[in-house]
Amino acid sequence: MVLPVEMVQPGIVVIEKIKAKEQLTTPWNVVVHNDPINLMNYVTMVLMRVFGYPRPRAETMMLEVHNKGRSLVWSGEREQAEHYVHQLHGYQLLATMEKSEA
Repeated sequence: MVLPVEMVQPGIVVIEKIKAKEQLTTPWNVVVHNDPINLMNYVTMVLMRVFGYPRPRAETMMLEVHNKGRSLVWSGEREQAEHYVHQLHGYQLLATMEKSEA
């Protein structure tokens, strides 16, 4: 990655400030993808256990995974998103995280 630089005087390079705080607070999405292995009841149970969702919400997300191929199940800080993806992998669900567009 090349950072933009500005030459002020010969031998002195000023590096443009990076908005680190803004980059750190960018939300990350946890996405569960459809797979041919796991039963719908199992996916619902995992969403309830990992995220603490009530059954109706977990079932809605499971149906979105089943019908559309994927469902955004959580959005927030990167470290927590990584933790959730790791937990979902532990239950053998196909899950990824992606940077939120918002």
